[in-house]
Amino acid sequence: MSERRQAVVDLGSNSFRLVVFTWHDGGPATWWKRTDEVHEAVRLGEGMEADGRLHPEPVARALRAVGLFAHYCRASGIADVRPVATSAVRDAANQAEFLAEVVAQSGFDVRVLPPADEARYGYLAAVNSTTLADGLALDIGGGSMQLTRVTGRAAADARSWPLGAVRMTERFLAGRWTAPKRVRALRDHVRAELAAAPWLDGLGDGGRRMVGVGGAVRNLADAAQPLRGAPVFTVQGVSIERAALGELIDRMLELPANERSRIPGIKAGRAEIILASAVVIDEVMEHAGFAALEATEAGLREGVFFESLLAGAVPPLLDDVRAASVRNLAAQFHSEFAHTEHVARLALQMWDALGAAGRHPADPDERELLWAAAMLHDIGMAVDYDDHHKHSRYLILNAGLAGFSARETALIAQMARFHRKGAPVLGELAPLARRGDDDLLARGAALLRLAEMLERAHDQSVQAVRLELADGAARLLLDSRDDATLARWSAERERGLFERAFGVALTLSD
Repeated sequence: MSERRQAVVDLGSNSFRLVVFTWHDGGPATWWKRTDEVHEAVRLGEGMEADGRLHPEPVARALRAVGLFAHYCRASGIADVRPVATSAVRDAANQAEFLAEVVAQSGFDVRVLPPADEARYGYLAAVNSTTLADGLALDIGGGSMQLTRVTGRAAADARSWPLGAVRMTERFLAGRWTAPKRVRALRDHVRAELAAAPWLDGLGDGGRRMVGVGGAVRNLADAAQPLRGAPVFTVQGVSIERAALGELIDRMLELPANERSRIPGIKAGRAEIILASAVVIDEVMEHAGFAALEATEAGLREGVFFESLLAGAVPPLLDDVRAASVRNLAAQFHSEFAHTEHVARLALQMWDALGAAGRHPADPDERELLWAAAMLHDIGMAVDYDDHHKHSRYLILNAGLAGFSARETALIAQMARFHRKGAPVLGELAPLARRGDDDLLARGAALLRLAEMLERAHDQSVQAVRLELADGAARLLLDSRDDATLARWSAERERGLFERAFGVALTLSD
């Protein structure tokens, strides 16, 4: 199949977005990515709380935006355009007049999403970009909030409430300063609304997780990271602790509404409405019993796109989000899959033997991180051979990996960074680490580097390895189909990193 492009146009209550997705289906080289985005803070729902109608000024802004989007699609030759509208258009008493003007301005045949469909697309975005299997998917926009109870990756229950940021700001938090009593009134209102979904009670028990999608969640994740001194390189997989969310709410209340962008991470375009989002999310977490909210880069637009990408699957869910995201990123940068998959195979053979011998905890999550690093260690070659290990690190960190936490992405990136040379360290990513991650990184980088050296010629001449451990020493036996002189010579030079990581002397033999 040739390369395809699709534009998803999201006419939201706060923001209008046109997002372009490009994908190619070519066997192992199958990939997809977001390749462009045009965003306008239209605030279409502004003033609707008073009379239920779309008002002239926001409508004028909206029509300018859709006209721009239509011009973009014509100029760039994108024929597959999927325009959808959410809460503000859905609830507007003058919906028909507005949609007629949209058609006249852009030619877009807009699909107004009923609440169930909006919730479904948020759920698809959450479950296809994280490892959420049991718990809650939250999608909050300018006009409404959708909650979906997830059981075994399936949508078990879903509800929509008119609790969006623009709507709640106008009703409870309007004005330059926000009085604490107005926040209390908003909290009381949210609690009363959530009573309509008794399945929320205690949902956070038993290890269930909560994932949030939408611009407000991404913005809050950006703002939460500096609170713990963590580097900001992605919001994918970032965990917003409820305590951090409470601290952000307190900081917002100390500032005028239009100056809340002074808080690191808060965008100026959301400064006046982000407090309402934060309070609503906090009440959901309290009501359902979740201590943290996991953020994802995906949103409603990705949910719509997944229907095309995964056409034929019912529901359109990726089988393995983590594996798919790794292979997707590798394919985008034209990885040499025969080489990277063989490096991964050799590294995991050694990891398995060392685990069986008690030389590491044999945590399957660690094994998956090593596999991911092996699959991605050479993507930096797309930039240049020189320092490609550093380029790989940069690409992994900045592209983000769906299904992995920010900590896990950092560990994968650092393993790739040290696959050629240097002593593995967490460096500036250390604030994300847990106890023992320095050792985990040392083990992964040592095995990845050794496997890379055994596959130095990219010829799979070392078909497999066996690792024997006895009396404080390790012997690596090479199963070679051809002359393995280069592989053995390259690996011999890197024994030191292995020996420091695992505390055993290493010898190599056929």
